[in-house]
Parts: sequence; C-alpha cells; structure tokens
Amino acid sequence: MAKLKSTLKTASVLAFERKLANSDGQMFAGNWLQQDNWTPIAIQEKSVRGTISNRLKNALASDPAKLDAEIQKANLQKVDVAALPFESDTLKVAFSLRVLGNLARPSVCNDQDYQAALGLIIAEYIDEYGFSVLAERYAENIANGRFLWRNRVGAEAIRVVVTHNQQSWTFKSDDYSLHEFSRPSGGLTELAKAIEQGLLGESSTLFAVEAFVQLGNGQEVFPSQELVLDERSRNGKSKILYQVNNVAALHSQKIGNALRTIDDWYPSADESGPIAVEPYGSVTSRGKAYRQPKDKMDFYTLLDNWVIKGDAPSKEQQHYVIATLIRGGVFGEKGD
Repeated sequence: MAKLKSTLKTASVLAFERKLANSDGQMFAGNWLQQDNWTPIAIQEKSVRGTISNRLKNALASDPAKLDAEIQKANLQKVDVAALPFESDTLKVAFSLRVLGNLARPSVCNDQDYQAALGLIIAEYIDEYGFSVLAERYAENIANGRFLWRNRVGAEAIRVVVTHNQQSWTFKSDDYSLHEFSRPSGGLTELAKAIEQGLLGESSTLFAVEAFVQLGNGQEVFPSQELVLDERSRNGKSKILYQVNNVAALHSQKIGNALRTIDDWYPSADESGPIAVEPYGSVTSRGKAYRQPKDKMDFYTLLDNWVIKGDAPSKEQQHYVIATLIRGGVFGEKGD
C-alpha cells in the first residue's frame, strides 16, 4: 500500500474500542447428571495458617533471632474462599459475549490523513483474509474452556455450550488443545463463522456462553482475586475474591485475556505456546514481554511500518496487528 502523504505521521491521539466485549463470568453450583438446578456460589471467609514469605526471610536474614521468632509464630490469616456445596459436583460459569464490527473506524483519531491510511490497510486485510483466521482462534478458546483458568485443572469433564439467536453449539473441551490451534470443523466452524460475521457487521452479535466443569462434591473453585492496594479496605484479609451481587465471579478482563490468547506468531512461540494479544506481548504471570521493540516485532513498530512506510508485514504479523486493534486500547503517540 502506498502511503497517502510523504509527511504522514502517527496520530497523536488514536484509540479503538474492544470488539470482543465480554461480561464478568458468574459461578454456580449443581450436578453433572442433573443440569437443571443451579445455585449461586457465595464467597466464604476462612482462617488459615500462612507460610513465611521469601521476602520476609531475606529481610530478616541479617538477624537470625528475629527470623527464628517469626518462624515460630502461627502466622494466622483471614482469606476468602469459594467451593461447591457437598451435594454438588459441578461448577457452572456463565458469561455473555458481544462481538462488534466496524473495525476500520477508530473511536478516536485526531489526524484524518492517518485515519484514512489506517482504514485502507484494514480494508485491504479484510478483503484478503476476512476475519476467519482470528475468529477461528477466538472460537477455539471458547470451546476449549481456556477462560476457566485454574477451574479447569484436574476436572473430570468440561462441556461448553454457546448460544446465538436460536442456534446452539456444544463442545467437549478435552477435544481441544490449549497449546496449539486445530483446523476447525463441524460446530467449531459454525461458531467461528458467526463470530466473523459479528466482526464484519455493522451491528453487534451476542453470544451466551455456559461452561460446565465436573470437579467433585465440595471441591474448591477459583473466582478472580481482587487487587486491594488500600490496606484499610482489606478488613484484615490477606486474600479477597471477586463477587457480583454476592455471587462468586471471574473478572471480565480475565475472561477477555483468555479469549484473545491467540498470538503464536511471536519469535519464541514454539517454546512458550500462544499468549494473549498485547502490544509488547507482555505476560504478567511470567514477568516477560515476548515482543520486544529491539526485535521490531512489537505492535507499534509493525503498525508504523505498515501505515507510515507502506511496508506490510508477513501475513502472520498482519493477523497479530489486526487482533491488537480488535483488542482495543489507546495507541496514539501520546497514549499510554
């Protein structure tokens, strides 16, 4: 693509709304063989004996007497916990997903020339690939239950049911890998096409997602954990779990992170597997960014070369750039 003006620069103000808009995921308890009676899972408080952190150990390393005294303490803590009742063996997680279209129009852009150039490359991408590659990966991350995070570990069985209008698809999550993407067929192909139509459309497309996880009677479940910076808000608790209207829940951000875990186009993907689409490939849990600017594989470098210089990246990196725009965010020169 030829650039529109030789003086074209990155817009100082540029933002896209996220096109995969999912809700929080509420958590319910029931039974695998009788899936018609679900009760909300409540957060409970428990007192437990904690461990001595390595940070405290290092802080007191120069004073063995104080360290020994700390080790002798019971170190009792109050924490939030959530679990299935003893008469229930299955966790249900339910959330809605709204897929939005009109990607070529940013929500904010203060440079008409840049917006025109950006719109042109998005249109060219859609003409060549549609959103099929990305939609197939989003669909598989629904089918494999990636959004359940720790709740899927050790499960006896996982079933995901997706409903759109009058159509419904059921997936056995064990049939799909978390480490590589398959060639979709059957219901997964149909779900991917429905997601793609939402991304291509001018109006939103709504999906209802329900995951059923057979864990065992009374087993612990894992809502999102709250980050509480104000100690006064902790009420003496060392762990606070997320709830919505007294129902244990997963943060919408946590679910969204799972849905966009489709980037296996970064340099070391063969070793680490897919990661969530982020401008620098940052994975907080690993404390690492996989798309370093020095390697010129980060979103901003690829986008600037594509829009400003007319230098289109490889098709895999084009998928990544478009997926980052679908992710949404503030991308201008003055953005954070």
